[in-house]
This record gives sequence, structure tokens and C-alpha cells, in this order.
Amino acid sequence: MSQEQTAVREQSGTPGDAEWLDTPDRGDGRVYVMPPELDFAVKVARATGRPLLLRGMPGSGKSSLAPYIARQLGWRYYEHVVTYRTQPRELLWSFDSVRRLGDAQVAARRGGTPDDASYVQPGVLWWALAPESARRRGRPEGTEITDPCPDPFEKVNAGRKRDHAVVLIDEIDKADPDVPNSLLVPLGSHRFVVSEIGEEIHTEQPATAPPSGADAADEHAQWSRHLVVLTTNEERELPQALLRRCVVHRLPEHDRDMLVRIAGKHMADWPGEVTPADEELAEAVADKLMEVREQVDKQDVRRPSTAEYLDALRACRSLGIRPGTDEWRMLTRNVLVKPQQLAGDPA
Repeated sequence: MSQEQTAVREQSGTPGDAEWLDTPDRGDGRVYVMPPELDFAVKVARATGRPLLLRGMPGSGKSSLAPYIARQLGWRYYEHVVTYRTQPRELLWSFDSVRRLGDAQVAARRGGTPDDASYVQPGVLWWALAPESARRRGRPEGTEITDPCPDPFEKVNAGRKRDHAVVLIDEIDKADPDVPNSLLVPLGSHRFVVSEIGEEIHTEQPATAPPSGADAADEHAQWSRHLVVLTTNEERELPQALLRRCVVHRLPEHDRDMLVRIAGKHMADWPGEVTPADEELAEAVADKLMEVREQVDKQDVRRPSTAEYLDALRACRSLGIRPGTDEWRMLTRNVLVKPQQLAGDPA
């Protein structure tokens, strides 16, 4: 095992075999290979306070970046996967009007009215910008709270920095245009108004005092305390107003050498020791993947992604499959070449 692989294993705390198999798409930020260009884009986003919009083919690592950054920096982490049914304000808050109506009818018979804040559910951007306000469901400071809202990522965020957060808004292109348009002001000014209770939510002051003197000159002290990462598979064109407010970076298709490097990082987190035979296997599978990509280009089929390369490598390692065998050819049809998914179709 190389020093790099040993470091990954010691830092991440390798999960047990059962846990690893139960969660093939871990999404916990344990492993990520950060190219210099992407690292620079992240720094620009943090320095400007702008969201980072990631473009690229499905399986290229867009969604894996945010949890990795949060884990590396020790920042709180939140995510929301956008669907065609996502409502414009869902990333900010939701309001249970049906439950409120039922409670209001009961309360009216007793001569009372329900507390509207009890029906407010903070969204991921609210939690990132103002966690204390989110726990109070938007009630003013000093209010006695009988129904505090639990952090939806409480387990993940245990022990992480209260003043810093990373938010992943995944597949923003799936949403109706009203969704990205509704985020223009909150993403730009970090504030919004919860209409049902009439409270303005804005970025909370840090719990710890900002650095002063020589420490204040450090470049990181001048960076934003929050990072919002948006991803798109280009299913829909995004509004120009949103693009203007984002730092945009496209993740390229990984070449053979990068695939092998990524495989090395991931294998260090897989069950069992990483042997020289495993490293040779990663190279052989990468070589075959390059051939498969050339073949599917002629068939107008989507090229296999990095995620599918890792699936093929897992299968080869676990099942003892070697490229060039009959089992490899069957595996190629199972994992790498998917004719029902034509080029440009959503994953």
C-alpha cells in the first residue's frame, strides 16, 4: 500500500465490509481527488462569496465535491437533491398549512390561535446561514421554544464548526425555472423573508470572534464562511441571472491517468489490503475503459463515466474478473455500455 493510500485510510477511518457494501454511493466526503483547476475554482467561490456551479457529465464527481470540502474543513454540511416537483421556496423553508388549518379549528373552539412558527420547516439554505434561527423556526431571540427544530444533518454535523457551512443543491437543472430564479436574492444577499411569520432571515453573526491583528491578514480570514455548490447535468438551460451570480467550473472527462489515480484513492477506502495486483488491475480496467469509450462513440451511446469505471473495478476485484475474459465482456455490457441510454439522455 502506498503512503497516499495509507493516509487516506487513516484519515477516513475505513468502514466495515457490511457498511461499505450497503452504501456504494457513500457521499460522505471520505475520498476525492481534487485537480488544481477545481481547487482554484473553490477558492474563488470562497473568496467572492458566490455559489460554485459545477457542470459535467453524470458520474464525473460533481455531487461528491461538497461533502468532501465540508469534511476537510470541518464545516457543517447540508444537501438538497432537486426534482421536477421541487417548489421555488423549498430550499429556504416550507410551511405545513394543512396541519395549521386543522389546529386552528381546534384552537378556535378554545378561544385561541396557533403559533404560526410551529408549522415552519427551515430548508437547507436557512440552516446553513442561520442555524440558531432555524432551531427557533424563525422566532425572535429570547423567545421560549417548546418545539425546537432538529438539525436534519445533526449526526453528520456533530462536532463541526457552527459558524461555517457547505450546502449542496444537486441537479438544479431538473427544477422549473422558478426555482433558480427564486434563489437569486437569497444567494446574492444571504437574506430572505419567511412570509407566514413575517420574519427576515439573514446570516447570523459568528459565535466566535473574528481574527484581529496579524491573524486578520490571513487570506482565509477574508473568505466567506459559507459555500453553496450547485450541480447541473444540462437537462435545462439555467437562467442567465443565476449564471451571473455563480463561479462556474466544468469537470472534464477523466483520462486514463486520472482514472488510475482516483482508483488508488478509492481502493484505499475499500475492504482489504491494496496489493500490487490491485494496482495493476486498476490500470488494466482503465485501459479497457479507454477502448470502450472509443467503441461507444461509434454507436452514439453515452461514454462510461468515472463512477462506472469504479463499479467495474469493484466487480473485477471482488469477483476475480480480468479484462479480456468472457466475464469481462459480460461485465462491460452490465456496467459500462448501456445502449438504452443514448448520448445526451439524463442519467
